[in-house]
Amino acid sequence: MNYVKTEIKKGINLHNINTSKFKTNLFAAFLATPLTRENVTKNALLAAVLRRGTKNIKSQDLISKKLEEMYGASFDCGIEKTGDNHVIKFYLETINENFLPEKEELDKKSVEILFDIIFNPLVQNEEFNEDYVESEKKKLKQIIESKIDNKRAYSFERCIEEMFKDEPYGLYKFGYIEDLEKITPKNLYEYYQELLQKCKIDIFASGDFENKNINEIIKNNSAIKKLKERNPEYIINKEKSETKEIKEPKTIEEKMQVGQGNLVIGLSCNSKIENLKFVMSVYNAILGGGANSKLFQNVREKNSLAYTAGSTFRRQKNTIFIRCGIEINNYNKALETIKEQIEDMRSGKFTEEDIENAKKLIVSSVRGINSEQDTEITYYYGQELSDNFTSINEYIEKIERVTKDKLVEVSKDIWINTIYFLRD
Repeated sequence: MNYVKTEIKKGINLHNINTSKFKTNLFAAFLATPLTRENVTKNALLAAVLRRGTKNIKSQDLISKKLEEMYGASFDCGIEKTGDNHVIKFYLETINENFLPEKEELDKKSVEILFDIIFNPLVQNEEFNEDYVESEKKKLKQIIESKIDNKRAYSFERCIEEMFKDEPYGLYKFGYIEDLEKITPKNLYEYYQELLQKCKIDIFASGDFENKNINEIIKNNSAIKKLKERNPEYIINKEKSETKEIKEPKTIEEKMQVGQGNLVIGLSCNSKIENLKFVMSVYNAILGGGANSKLFQNVREKNSLAYTAGSTFRRQKNTIFIRCGIEINNYNKALETIKEQIEDMRSGKFTEEDIENAKKLIVSSVRGINSEQDTEITYYYGQELSDNFTSINEYIEKIERVTKDKLVEVSKDIWINTIYFLRD
């Protein structure tokens, strides 16, 4: 296995992915903290403010210039909701030194710039630069306001919000305008300092580091040396499902100026069987994971009830979301047909060929994980946050071992939690 994890300090880990597949080396850092209403907006704003400048490189233009001098290196950062964690993500990609005419210590420079942005921000009088904060507040406000523009994505977010009401996972990852207005350069900096003391920190180095001790470069960085050990505050993404009280499905209908209806259905699972996430992955692929799936074939192709029909499995919450774009007047018939597919799964009305097609779809996707550096990093970070580390080969083996009996057993514990419909 080309992946190795090392603890730098308690609560701070270094993950090496040694690979000669790429002409680039990719460095990433993830700061994870529990999702809360109090901090979700601050985290989203913080990611944007940090990229604006550091004590050593005081503006975004100067950061871009530095990266350009490093043969067009690139930097990006953002925010992600991973289970009940809010994760601030930072990436810096640079060309592998093996492809340069002369060695220039690009890896060391990349690590220094990345950590400078994260751990050495531009601060004046114990607060962030006011212009940067105010500018990023305006941009973040526009992002939050514009979520309604993409009706398909908006419907998906609204279903999650309703299904996980009063739970961390129901929070919008970019936060809330009413909370944004309360943030100042001073209280944002105070929050940043507090975050650095408590958050779980994971650093990734992906690339060909042969004959170079990349671990020493990272461990000896002055910013890393200053970080203190911590009992990191984050939520482990459990492999077993969280038991929910089974009730009548919650139905939410929202009206808006739309030409097409958007139907999103959230399915919960209360099963406690071993290897649940692998069984549910195959279940989801049969139900709505591709062109051979029951939803695509029966809702879209045979009955022409939907423009799009499919499902997505969110393993961190053991939840499946069915998503359909439909004609408004097809709502009742589409819902009835979707329920029939769920019942068919419960009754075992699917074939061994369906199972094999589903497995091929998943295995093909998993085999492609290491074809892109950021995808591979994302996979291993997901394993880091889970309670059960699984290598890529083990993942494939566990998918291959899923049987029809297990699929039927799990399907009996899957039920409709929430129905969300956006209509005219």
